[in-house]
Amino acid sequence: MGLTILILVFVVGLVIGLPVAVTLGVSSLSYLLVMGIPPVVMPQKMYAGMDVFVLLSIPGFILAGNLMNRGGITERIIRFANSLVGWIRGGLGLTNVGASMLFGGITGTAVADAASIGGVMIPGMKKAGYPADFSAAVTAASSTVGPIIPPSVPMIIVGALSGISVGKMFLAGAIPGILMGVAMMVTTYLIARKKNFPKQDWQGVGEIGKSFAGAFWALAMTGIILYGLLSGIATPTETAIVASVYAMVIGLFIYRELPFMEIPRIVVDSAVSATGILLLVGFANVFGWILVSEQIPQAIAAAVLSMTDNKFLVILIINILLLLVGMFMETIAALIILFVPLLALAVAVDIEPLHFATFAVLNLMIGLTTPPLGVCLFVCAGIARLPLTPVVIAILPFLFTNIIVLLLVSYVPAISTWLPSVLMP
Repeated sequence: MGLTILILVFVVGLVIGLPVAVTLGVSSLSYLLVMGIPPVVMPQKMYAGMDVFVLLSIPGFILAGNLMNRGGITERIIRFANSLVGWIRGGLGLTNVGASMLFGGITGTAVADAASIGGVMIPGMKKAGYPADFSAAVTAASSTVGPIIPPSVPMIIVGALSGISVGKMFLAGAIPGILMGVAMMVTTYLIARKKNFPKQDWQGVGEIGKSFAGAFWALAMTGIILYGLLSGIATPTETAIVASVYAMVIGLFIYRELPFMEIPRIVVDSAVSATGILLLVGFANVFGWILVSEQIPQAIAAAVLSMTDNKFLVILIINILLLLVGMFMETIAALIILFVPLLALAVAVDIEPLHFATFAVLNLMIGLTTPPLGVCLFVCAGIARLPLTPVVIAILPFLFTNIIVLLLVSYVPAISTWLPSVLMP
């Protein structure tokens, strides 16, 4: 009875449009009340889920990204990307993807990428003659690269859940993230040639040098983050704080576009964003604890293994399940609820944990651009001032491309495991 109520309330909450965090909280509380479990268990389990040291890095990375964004990073990164690929047919679309690859390596979140890059690129692409639906679609699709290329908030969550080194997780996402970006660039170019999208004049090597010099300090943040983790001189949490201080110094004294008086507001906004993520973590931990107590993970593993213990078929089943879940559930909630039981299933058929973690995160990132609840779709459609349907149609080629990359990463473990094995043996 309790499990039925849990699932029913959860589904109804999603259908009527409640935030995922609220839906998880209400459904979990309903279960506790129906089963006669003291409600005090809820705050206890929430706190247990949030009381993980590595999760403290999330507010730091969010603050660093906001400081850099307000300090002029977006325009500089777009200018640098445009100097490299803007002269090719569909150049602004290629610039959009390239900027997301560079910008995502700083914020670590897809929604921040979609809002920041989209706020500049979508109006600019429309003005240059690109269709609004394509402009929104390429922005939404490319924003999913951000949480794959390090740093990555979802990968921090995975590290906290599984004990896998966050540094190794970051490195594991580097090559898949680059593959995603290159694949989307190819897709963009093919669409641009077919529809004869505009291109810009070649701006010369001098412009590449100038734009790189302008973006250098912003791009260097990713290097600082990775150096801190790979050298072992700092934990992810300490690295995030160093990145925040670095971002403030660059914005104030190098770029000089970060008003000192705005820093308190940026800190508050970052705290609100981080609070929303950690609240989601807390509620999802309660929901996950209920599923474990009802032995749902064991039931999932047993059901799959009763059908097959073939590693390749299990990978396919896991991917299909996560793609379906990603259509309806927020990434962090899905990770907290499903990652541990699916990891146990993966290990049972000899899938390396780091490999599994990488394609699981990549899978759920794709979910951010799939209807009906793809958050990045809504963000970009709103910026483009379009209904959702034309954006969904326009993003289908990019979804197809990203799924091909997902299959490559899923079935070729070295794509995700080679770099960590070399740099962090």
